[in-house]
Amino acid sequence: MKSKLCNIAICLLISIFSSAQKGGKYKLWYNKPAQQWIEALPIGNGRIAAMVFGDPYKEKLQLNEATFWSGGPSRNDNPNGPKVLDSIRYYLFNRNYKRAQILADKGLTAKTLHGSAFQNIGEFTLDFHNLGDIKDYYRELDIEKALTTTTFTSNGTHFKREVFASIPDNVMVIRLSADKKNALNFTANFDSELKKNVQADGVTVQMNGLSSTIEGLEGKVKYNAVAKFITKNGTTSASGKSISVSNADEITILISIATNFTDYKTLNTDEVVKSRKYISEAEYKNFNTLFKNHLKAYQNYFKRVDIDLGTSEAAKNPTDIRVKNFAINDDPELISLYYQFGRYLLISSSQPGGQPANLQGIWNGSNKPAWDSKYTININTEMNYWPAEKTNLQEMHQPLIQMIKDLSESGKATAKVMYNSRGWVAHHNTDIWRITGVVDFANAGMWPMGGAWLSQHLWEKYLYNGDKNYLKSIYPVLKSATQFYEDFLIEEPTHKWLVVSPSMSPENIPQGHQGSALAAGNTMDNQLMFDLFTKTKKAAEIINIDPEKIPVWNTIISKLPPMKIGKYGQLQEWMEDMDNPEDHHRHVSHLYGLFPSNQISPFTTPELTGASKTVLVHRGDVSTGWSMGWKVNLWAKLLDGNHANKLIKDQLTLVEKDGWGSKGGTYPNLFDAHPPFQIDGNFGCTSGITEMLLQTQNGFIDILPALPHEWKNGKISGLKTYGGFEVNIRWENNKAKEVVIKSHLGGNCRIRVPNEMQLSGNTKLKKAEGKNPNPFFEIPEIKEPLISADAKLNPFEIKTSLIYDFQTEPGKTYILKIKS
Repeated sequence: MKSKLCNIAICLLISIFSSAQKGGKYKLWYNKPAQQWIEALPIGNGRIAAMVFGDPYKEKLQLNEATFWSGGPSRNDNPNGPKVLDSIRYYLFNRNYKRAQILADKGLTAKTLHGSAFQNIGEFTLDFHNLGDIKDYYRELDIEKALTTTTFTSNGTHFKREVFASIPDNVMVIRLSADKKNALNFTANFDSELKKNVQADGVTVQMNGLSSTIEGLEGKVKYNAVAKFITKNGTTSASGKSISVSNADEITILISIATNFTDYKTLNTDEVVKSRKYISEAEYKNFNTLFKNHLKAYQNYFKRVDIDLGTSEAAKNPTDIRVKNFAINDDPELISLYYQFGRYLLISSSQPGGQPANLQGIWNGSNKPAWDSKYTININTEMNYWPAEKTNLQEMHQPLIQMIKDLSESGKATAKVMYNSRGWVAHHNTDIWRITGVVDFANAGMWPMGGAWLSQHLWEKYLYNGDKNYLKSIYPVLKSATQFYEDFLIEEPTHKWLVVSPSMSPENIPQGHQGSALAAGNTMDNQLMFDLFTKTKKAAEIINIDPEKIPVWNTIISKLPPMKIGKYGQLQEWMEDMDNPEDHHRHVSHLYGLFPSNQISPFTTPELTGASKTVLVHRGDVSTGWSMGWKVNLWAKLLDGNHANKLIKDQLTLVEKDGWGSKGGTYPNLFDAHPPFQIDGNFGCTSGITEMLLQTQNGFIDILPALPHEWKNGKISGLKTYGGFEVNIRWENNKAKEVVIKSHLGGNCRIRVPNEMQLSGNTKLKKAEGKNPNPFFEIPEIKEPLISADAKLNPFEIKTSLIYDFQTEPGKTYILKIKS
């Protein structure tokens, strides 16, 4: 009896130990293979990527390469623009919106080419032989290591598969192993829906192919994918278009992919030479060396930030079950995982020297993806990069900065051809060929503000790094953007304000507008104009250039329309009071001034802040995934952490099937469900959680500005702010316990804390007064809003403000602790 009890105890211990190995703080894990794409696990190195399915019998890696797009170098400008522009403006000012839309569709929208599509390279599959029933199945994505692992037992043998995409070695690496000799037997090959040719020899299999022809634009992007097999014992042999491996103990497979893409204007790279080069440089390194290289490069980014919102009993469940039960479980650890998953995705899809993250990052299983998986620059592309600077991933911002520089060149021709204007312009969408004309149709694409919004990222980066050489390098792009609007802005007839026309408030159609979205002087456009001209002027002053432009820009700024508060007490979306409180549109474009801009602030513009809150209440919480991500940021800026947390819970609602028709939420693999999949919701939520814990746009560093009641205890480290400060925060019982601030640039540190704190050492805190002397925290001075005579105002009130100043020196660290 005693022996039997001991055996039971031992079995119980083994069971507990086995269970304890599952999951972890930064692991997505599952007890079954992926049956659909939205259950597979993403890996990537910014250039090549895969979705790993983890099927024991037939492993599949769906492959992407960042430059593999349909078509080839192209433009989509409509040369009829100058013929119709004046007429469109005339009809808009005379409220014949439908006629303006018809003319815009004919004379401004691209005639045929509406953008190329991000493509799917194809699949790499491993068909395993001699496997029986599967037991103890487990798969995970460890985002701390950027490694997927699948384990299971079959016929008494324990199998393990590991996959990662190496940044430094530029290959994907697969290691297959087993705890018994001669256990690995499989056939491997490539396949693709597109035109391709597959060949195999004794130790390699390769696939060459060509991208799609879409909208008559011939597919000209060629690719070469190579898999190299390195075995420990066993044999490999070519069989037709496949490689067969027999009786191996262990095997490492290196996968390389390259295209003939050189830049957005040129396709002259030898894709075979490039792809083979990566293989030849990696094949003499063993798995441990490759993994060590990979881990060092990846963790240099990932480990800069850590977050802990508490542990969760629910973490013992697979990730999809945790998402499914999130609304009824106390699972703060899932929020930490989701937060860091956003950072993982940005590291994996946007590396220096590569392409920026597109609508799906770098992961796409279709050759005709939703919205072509392009760059939608009326919100989505910008949202992808909201976390970059603040979560200490500044290098990941570089591909977007480079794309903006590219667009500033390609957009000059569009400005000239379509509008007879100087400078550069981009509309609501672009692709790898940097098209800048109007795509889709006027009600979606007639928005000539893409360049204005993207330009904010150029300035935003400077606020974090303070690098004047960088500012000099991007100033010509800012100046060129202003040149376009200097020519394009037009005086509206009633108030003589300078407005953008034609345009729209993306992608919303106001009531009583004859089914047309086109309008003049939309609130978002005015906010973007204010930011563009104000920040370009500031840049010129900092680097001491173009003094003659300052009065020109000041005049334009003075003639921009003010923001307006309408009859419902709402911030108006349009120049006229046409808002409908029952409008639940996914876009909240006119709240750009609240976030990501700082024209609207609880601390400086209480009436506009209250009007912004009214808009959010009218629009409601339920929306597409990315829209909920934006709203997390907006409610955080309204200092309402509980409402922001409610939206995070809405976002972490399981969507089990991909495709149209479902409400927004999160797929089993934590991808954002628009639906279908769009990655901006992931990035938006990571940004929003940061804004709940740390803000920097209101003229100071704001500690725990929107901490939800539920996040009682926690800590976060490594966040960045304007002015080159790096911040760690620890809190207990919803009070800031310790704040550690490292100053990289020096200067005044103005800080707002939720409770009384004291500074360690000899440096003294003093109550903040007047403007912050640190120029990186300058608050814009905006016009007084126009308020409707019958508006129901609800000015925003701040309960307490403990704001202090202290001087810092570059390289020094300062510690604030709760006042005892």
